[in-house]
Amino acid sequence: MDNKHEILELLRAVAAGKTAPEDALLELKTEPFADLGYAKVDFHRGVRQGAAEVIYGASKTAEQILGIVRAMGERHCRNILITRMDQEKADVLTQAGVDLEYHADARLGIALPGPRPALGSIVVCTGGTSDQPVAEEAALTAEAMGNKVTRLYDVGVAGLHRLLSNLEPLMSARCVVAVAGMEGALASVVGGLVDCPVVAVPTSVGYGASFGGLSALLAMLNSCASGCSVVNIDNGFGAGYLASMINQMEGLEEK
Repeated sequence: MDNKHEILELLRAVAAGKTAPEDALLELKTEPFADLGYAKVDFHRGVRQGAAEVIYGASKTAEQILGIVRAMGERHCRNILITRMDQEKADVLTQAGVDLEYHADARLGIALPGPRPALGSIVVCTGGTSDQPVAEEAALTAEAMGNKVTRLYDVGVAGLHRLLSNLEPLMSARCVVAVAGMEGALASVVGGLVDCPVVAVPTSVGYGASFGGLSALLAMLNSCASGCSVVNIDNGFGAGYLASMINQMEGLEEK
């Protein structure tokens, strides 16, 4: 039982007298998760948070990922995100017959892809081309969760006119994800231009004094622009997920 619709159907069956309340209670008790031994797959994540559980692939074997995907597929889950997964693991899933969209640049897979709406407007922008893998993780995450995403890549402060030539999509966005390494100044500049929340993503791009993204992280945390929040270094997934939640908030004014 992976989503609100199935629970609503169960409750309607109780209301109609087709299912005994005791049977419905037992079904709810036994369905929240499946214990695979190496993982407890949470089937009520979508009910609680609006999106199915996401699989972190970096420290899992291909066989473990496959087992989790199959367990979720049996509960009719679709658009299952698998983050930080390499090509070798993706190949194992494909060879096992899993319908998989794999994006090597973002190291992200979408298993059992299904229909996805394109709601609202999220802009994902980068300081440079080197930030693109992290930005793609954010953009693909947001798209898999049903959002319309506009990509503005290589619009950093070293050539500010590139960013200023894209004011229309920025001003129309419900949320902007600003991805940058080096000194991480892009988030502050964007935050000073738009009237929506900005999710800043520091990347590990840069020379020695960038300390693997720490300089960008600290710069973004110290931003003087209001309305900026910051996720962890290279955490494109976290930014895309948060941007989706902001974009799909009920009652948010249409743009």
